[in-house]
Amino acid sequence: MEPVSEESTAVTHPFLDLAPLNAAHFASIEDRVARLLATEQDVVIMQGEALLPLEGAIRATAGPGTTALNVITGPYGQTFGNWLRDCGATVIDLAVPFHTAVTAAQVREAFAAHPEIDFVSLVHAEAATGNTNPVAEIGAAVREHGALFYLDAVASIGAEPVLPDAWGVDLCVIGAQKAMGGPAGVSAVSVSERAWARMAANPAAPRRSYLSLLDWKERWVDGGRKALLHAPAQLEMLALEACVERIEAEGLEAVMARHASAAAATRAGTVALGGGLEPYVHEAADAAPVATTLRTPAGIDASELVAKALASDPVLPLVAGGGALAREMVRVNHYGPDATRGVVQSCLGALGAALAEFGVPVDLEGARRAVTEAWA
Repeated sequence: MEPVSEESTAVTHPFLDLAPLNAAHFASIEDRVARLLATEQDVVIMQGEALLPLEGAIRATAGPGTTALNVITGPYGQTFGNWLRDCGATVIDLAVPFHTAVTAAQVREAFAAHPEIDFVSLVHAEAATGNTNPVAEIGAAVREHGALFYLDAVASIGAEPVLPDAWGVDLCVIGAQKAMGGPAGVSAVSVSERAWARMAANPAAPRRSYLSLLDWKERWVDGGRKALLHAPAQLEMLALEACVERIEAEGLEAVMARHASAAAATRAGTVALGGGLEPYVHEAADAAPVATTLRTPAGIDASELVAKALASDPVLPLVAGGGALAREMVRVNHYGPDATRGVVQSCLGALGAALAEFGVPVDLEGARRAVTEAWA
C-alpha cells in the first residue's frame, strides 16, 4: 500500500485557513458601521452577541451614585433594570403596556417627579413585543434634562432610522442579526465623549475584562487603532463586513423601506385574514418595522398554532411569544432577507391554514390581496 501524502489528506474549506484579520481591516469595518449610523462618535465592535456591549455599557457608566430612568416596553427593558440595580444604581422604572409605546411626555413627567435622574435606558424596537419607541422625541427630552442616554437599537438598525448623533444618544448598541441580515456573534456600540468621561470617573467600571469598554478606549481607540486587544472573531467580522456591503449596495433607505412595507403588509393581511387573529400592537405608529406580533383568537394556544403553521414549511420566520406570551402571541420575524412580500404572504397563508385546522373560518384570498395592496 502506498503511503498517503499530506497533500492528499488536507481538507480545505472557505471558512478555514484564512489570513489573519489585521487591525487596519478591523478598523475599516468599524468605519463602515459608523457611516451606517451617521455618527462621528467612536464606534467599537465587540466580539460577542449584543448582550456583551449592552451589559458592558451599563456596568461602565452606572453605579451607586446613579439614578436611572429605565423605560420598560418589553423584556429587554426589564433586563436593563436588573443590571442597573446590580450596579447599585437607584432605578425608577417607567413601564407601559407591551402593546403600545412610551411617549416623550411620559419621560418628561418622570424627570419632573425625579429631577435627580442622570441616566436613561431605552429599547428602540422591542422585537419580542413588536413595538417601537419615538427615540428622536425622547432624545430631545433627555438632552434638555442633561441625563446620559443609553439606547438598545439591536432590532431597529436596518429596519428604521437609527441616528445617535442627531438624537443625542450617548451609548447606542446595535447587532447585525436582525434587520441587517448579518451575524449574531459580533455587535457594536457608539460612544459619546460624555459617556467615555462617565466611564473614566466610575471606579466600578469593568477593566481588564471582556465586558470592558474602557479597555477598548485606552488600548484601541486612544492607541490609534493599531493593535487589537485580542484575536478577533474572524468569521463573524467578515460576515459583518459582508452584510454592511450588502446594505450599502441596496441602499439603507431601500432596506428600511422593505421592512416598513413588510410590517404594513403583515398588519393589513392579518386584518383581512380574519379568524380572530389581530395585531398585538394596537396602533400602527407604535408597531416596529422589524417584526409584527399578532394576538391569537381566544381558546387557541399560540405555540400550537405556530407548530401547525410550521408543519407545512419549517423555515418560515414564525415563532410564538416568549414566556407568559407563549400562549397568546405569534411573532412574524420579517427582517433581513425575510423582509419580502413573498415571505409575508407565505407566513399569513400558513397561519390561515393552521387556523382552519382549528375550525376557524379565514379568508386566505382576502389576506393575499391585502398584502399585495399594502406593499409599498
